[in-house]
Parts: sequence; structure tokens; C-alpha cells
Amino acid sequence: MATVLMCRRLPRLSRVTAFSTTAERGSSKSKKEERDKPGAAKAGTESGATIQLLKPRDYRVLYNPAAYAKGRAGSQQHVDRDSSVGDSSPSPGTTQTFPTASPQALSPARNALPKPKSSTLLGQSSLATLYKEETEKEKREMHNSKEDPRVFQKGRPEYRSLSCDGAEPAQTLPAEEGDWILQSVAGCEPSPGILSDYFLRLSRLPAERRAALLSDPRFSALCHRAVTAIGLLSTPDLIQILKACVPLAVPASHPLLNACEAEFCRRAWDMDLEQLLLVADCWRCLERGVPSYLGILFSYANLHWKELTLPQFVQLLYIIGEGRRSPADLAQKVESTILKHLDAFTLEELGAICLGLFKSLSGISEHVMRRIADRVSLQMEDMSTYALVNVLKMLRYTRVDHVPLMRELGKVIPARIPATNIQGIMHIALTYSSLHFFDEDVLAAVATSLPSKVSYCRSKDAAKFLWSFGCLDYEPPNEEEFYSSLIKQLHAKLHEFSKFPEHLLTALLGLAFVKRFPEELIDFALREEFVEKTRGSKYELNKDLFTLGKSVEIECPTYQGSQLPPQLCQEFTEMVSSFAEREIYVRPEIVEATSLLESMLGGPEYVKNHMILPHTRSSDLEVRLATDGHPIPFNFKDPVAAKKLKDMGVSLTDDLMSQLIQGRAHNQSPTEVGNEARIPRQDRGDAAGALLLGAALPAGATPQAEPRAGLWQPREQAEPQAGLWQPREVRLALQVSNRNHFCYGSRRLLGLHCLKRRQLRLLGYVVVEIPFWEWFPLLKRTRSEKLSYLHYKVFCPELLTRAG
Repeated sequence: MATVLMCRRLPRLSRVTAFSTTAERGSSKSKKEERDKPGAAKAGTESGATIQLLKPRDYRVLYNPAAYAKGRAGSQQHVDRDSSVGDSSPSPGTTQTFPTASPQALSPARNALPKPKSSTLLGQSSLATLYKEETEKEKREMHNSKEDPRVFQKGRPEYRSLSCDGAEPAQTLPAEEGDWILQSVAGCEPSPGILSDYFLRLSRLPAERRAALLSDPRFSALCHRAVTAIGLLSTPDLIQILKACVPLAVPASHPLLNACEAEFCRRAWDMDLEQLLLVADCWRCLERGVPSYLGILFSYANLHWKELTLPQFVQLLYIIGEGRRSPADLAQKVESTILKHLDAFTLEELGAICLGLFKSLSGISEHVMRRIADRVSLQMEDMSTYALVNVLKMLRYTRVDHVPLMRELGKVIPARIPATNIQGIMHIALTYSSLHFFDEDVLAAVATSLPSKVSYCRSKDAAKFLWSFGCLDYEPPNEEEFYSSLIKQLHAKLHEFSKFPEHLLTALLGLAFVKRFPEELIDFALREEFVEKTRGSKYELNKDLFTLGKSVEIECPTYQGSQLPPQLCQEFTEMVSSFAEREIYVRPEIVEATSLLESMLGGPEYVKNHMILPHTRSSDLEVRLATDGHPIPFNFKDPVAAKKLKDMGVSLTDDLMSQLIQGRAHNQSPTEVGNEARIPRQDRGDAAGALLLGAALPAGATPQAEPRAGLWQPREQAEPQAGLWQPREVRLALQVSNRNHFCYGSRRLLGLHCLKRRQLRLLGYVVVEIPFWEWFPLLKRTRSEKLSYLHYKVFCPELLTRAG
């Protein structure tokens, strides 16, 4: 038996640690573990291949390049509304340009070498058994990858007349009867009523006999007869023929279906709503798009809305979702009907309603979504995971932060995650990140379950997992296994990113948030040809490209791959700056802080309200101090900038201040979640520990936080008067934050803002937090109180002690 040795090239991965002082370098990791994972033991490090680092720090990634079963989620008939990614073949030359971790997406059994002809019967039996087991495993995962969205129809008998049951017929006819029917078609001209009966009986043949019908010339003759006589068929007979086409697996492009669609469109206004919904369900089962027919159905339903029964309403929303089309004139009627029947819906029907709204991009009011969430939160344990995930999709889409539901979800869902399909797990994780809810129990359960199922991730799924964990700045106990498995899957799905570039950027940003930079994937994403593909995307990807490109420049000084062209970076900078001037610099809390700092320090030349790092898309108040504590003037470029900002500002009315301080009435007070509260390495005391104070250094020593040669610096700092670091100079970056920078109801910074503060430190800045829970209440206090607060933040006693 021949032996084949397969060599695979492993991807390079950069795991960059944040710049820190000597004292911070040894303890920052342990502090983060204590803060984020109290009491959790670190996962043991198993043996694995060493990944080459851009900046080696004894970092090892568990890497098991075993073959994996090919997921077929893309071929399922129920595809997510915002993705149609399948497992298409790689484009020519793709794998040569960027080799994947596993060249062929085949199951282990299919990768196995065939047994020689001289193998014993026992060996053949073992191989057959192995193949069967792997095939069954693949089938199970294929089935589970997309749940049946029609489960809600089992809850009421009324759905039997509204839907087409594509399951095996209750009474199977013998194969001989099928031969007799086909033979009789050739011998006579059957009447329209007999034609429909023939189709019904053929649909009850055994599955293997039905599969052979499509290639039988006699069946083609029967279909031709039906097309010829279609205008003579009664509506019930025509519906019966269409229903029979579902178990017969007639192709969506078959001439018989073309004729049926045209005839149903002609007759639609003479049919009743029950018949219209049944025919629409048949088209869905046949996977045939019928926009004209659906348009007629929706118009009919709009005219007869008051006649809809509860099952007809749910079935209509299901059809709307499967057709990915939202009739605008039905939106208000849908909301009122949901509220009317809210207590009468089953939990599965609520899940079907949410899925239909989600797939069709139908927005509903916050009030209606909260009413749905109120009921679900009270009965969650009795709800299937599939229906619950559908509610979460709509909760995420409407951006409703329903605290009781999320708290109950944290109790119920962790135990269900191991039995949930990969797409369902992805939507659970994405809901938490989109709504900025941090629940360590849920995220840890997701991370534990994922590696064994990662081969069934689409490119979209892998990207959303990485984004979700990065957005919440959470590294699970099995972080090495978790991240290495997802990075390997990104390599395997590389061919999909040319068609869906947004998924690769989403994944790489999620990794960048937690200081992971896979070099080869980054090189691929920053190549000119890939950047051009992002320009053709339906999504706005410029900001993501900009954030990724500049983050690599700052955090990966040894990176030698592709980079964004300077002219493109300039274009992106101008775009972001223009937005900041309109939306960020003029926010009341920032304008007030800028004005007070100018008064306190001596004028607008002592403070600058700008974006030190434009790619992080948030503002900074920059202040410079000498080591003796005196402020240094530096903002000579536009000395009247602050006055302009004041003129553009918003009046601080009582109503506005109430909104800033209290937020929504249902928001959780930050003080209620003190046990979860944290600003990693952001508090003023830690910041002072990283100051560039020459007086605190030995003679001749160089401050460690000084910008390293070759690192990117903001464009305005390249100018002589503002860019050269003066001897014994301290640069402060004051962060006037708001609640959108933190996880919901807590003081846990989101991934993008962790990345920003980390990079500011790498460039030598001292990050000073002015958090919203301290600053917003002060905005209603006296001027002297606000000045006193800012004076303490800038001239911290610890800072002055070290400077002395």
C-alpha cells in the first residue's frame, strides 16, 4: 500500500502585544485574565506547529491540518438574507497565489486512498463502514446547517390547506402502476381531469422510481399533454398538478412550470386567498422565483386584509420572507395585525414572523419589537432554539436593546449551543456583538463548541464569529484553538472573498481588535486587485480598509506585505475628517471640554480637538506638557479653531443634558454593573505609569514610549512644529467617551476603542480617560467644578510627582 506524505504551508500569524512600560509588560496579560475571566483556568497548551510571527514573542498556535467535511450550506434552499455564499470552485490561479491550509474541501473518507484489488473482504468492509459513517455524519451536518423554517405549520391543522407537504407520501403506490399510467398516455388522449389524477398518482411512487421519471420520454409526453390542455384544467386540477411536481422534483426551469406560472398569474384574481397561498408555497418548494405571481398575491392580500385568519397571516409573512420582498404598503397593516394576535401566536409562529420580516428587510417599530420580546422573554424555555434565533435576528435588525430578553437568554442558551447548528450559533454571537451585550458564559459556550464545527462555516460565518469576539474584546479560555481554527477556515474559503470582499475585511478587523494579524491574509486583502473589488461592493468598505491598513502599519513594524497606497490613505483621511467636522467635533460634551481646556491652559494653541488616528474614527483632545507640569503651546496652525467650534456647537438645553446623562429610561445605570466594570489599562493611574517623563529615567536613557523609527504617524504630526517630539515632552490624548464606546450597561470598552488606545500608546501618547459616567453629569454643574475635574485629569498628582 502506497504512502503519501503531504506537506502544507502554514500561514504566518502576527500576535502583537500592546506597547507597555517595563512594569506593565509583565502584568498586563494577567490583569486582563483576572478582569475578563475571573476564576477561569487558562486552557492548557497542547503540542502544535509553531506559527512564524511578525514579531516573535514565544507565541504558539495549535494547528491541526486534518481534512474536513465540505459544508453545503450554500446549496440549501433557505439562504440568509444577506449572504448567498456557496462553496463555489476557486477561480483559476487563486490557490497558487494564496495557498489554503487544506487544499481540498473533501471529507476524510473521500481523501482516503482506494484499497488495492487484492484487499481482503474485511478490509473492504472496514472501508465501506468508514465511508458510510462519514457520509452519514456529513448528511447530518448538512441537514442541521439549515433548520426547517416550516416547523410552525405543525402547530395548527389549518396550515394543511395553505402549504405543500413535500415529505414522502403516506400511501406509496407500486412501481408497476406508474408504468401502466405512462403506457396509457401513449395510447389515448386523457381528459383534463384524468391528467391531474395521473400526476397525483405518479407523485406517490417510490422515491427511486420518481427519480427516474424525469428521463423517461413517456413522462415528457405527459407533461407536454398538460401544457397543451392547461387552459382547460380547473383551478383545483391545476393546483393538484403543481403540488405533484414537488415530490416529482420537477426542475424549476421545466416547460410545464413555465406554463403553470403564466396560467396562475392569469387566474389569480379569480382564486381565493387560501389557494393563492398554497400555490405560493408550492413555488417555494420548487425553488422557483415567481416575482410577478407574488406581486399579485400581495396586492390581493392588501385588498382583503381584514379577511385574513391568523394562520393565513403567518403563512403570508413566511412567503414574504422566502420571496425576499417586502411590500411597502403592507408594513403598517402587518404591525397592527401582530399586536392584534400577539397573545394567540404560538412561539414557533412568532419565530416564523420574525424570520419573514428579517429576510424581507421589513422594518417594524421599536414598540412592536419590544412587545414580541416581552412575550418571548417570559416563555423562552418553551421555545425551540431555531425560533428563538429568528427572534434574535429581528432584535438585532431593529437595534432594540431588550434587557430582560438578553438576561433570560444568558440563562437558557449556553446549554443549547452544543446542539445548535453553526449558522444558529453565529447569529447568537452576532446578536450579542451587534447590541454590545457582553455575557461571558454565552461567549465561552460558543467558543468551546466552535472548533469541532468550524469546517461547516461559510466565509460569512467565520467572519462574523471573529468580528463578534473582537468587537466585544473577548478572548475565550480556548483562545488559541478558537482563533487558529477560524483562521484556517479563512484560508480554506479564500476563493469566496473575491465575490464577497466584505467578509474578509470583517474577519481581519475582528482579529485586529484582539491583536492578531495573519500576515498572508492581510497581504491578500491589501493587494491592489482586492482593493479594487471592495470598490465594487454594495457595502461601504473604505473605512474598514483604512482601519486595517493603518493598524498593520502601527502594530506590525516588521510586516513586508502589501500596503494601501498613500493617495488612497489621503482620500480616506479626508473622507473621515469631513465626517468628523460635521458629526463628532461639534458634540456638546466635546465642545464644552475643548472650551474649558483652552481657558484652563491659556488659549486654543494649548489644546487641539482632532483625530490623532483618523482610521479609528473618533476624536481626541491633544494636550502637551513639559516635565515640570507646564503646558506647551503647539496648535499654531489654526489658533481660532476653537472659536469656530464654539460657533458650530449645540446649545446645552435641560432636555439635551437629561438625555446625555440618563440615556433612555430603560438603560441600566453604569453603577449597577460595577462588578463587570473595567477600562483595560485606561484608568488614569495606569496611564501615568506609561508617561514619557525624562526626569524619571536614568541619565542618557531613551523614553520607551517614544515613537519607533519607521512607524506611521498622523499626517499633521509630520510638520516640523507639531511633529517633532520635544525633549522631556509628554503628549496627552484625552478621550471624551460616550456610552457607544462601551458594552451595554457597563464600562467595558469595545474592541475598536481598545485598539485605538493601544495604538496611541504605541505612538507614545498617554491616554487620559474622560468617561461619560463622570463627565456627562458634570456638564450640568458649575464651571468651577468642571474646571477642577479637568485640571485633575491633566495635572494628575501622580504625574506631577513623577515629573518632579
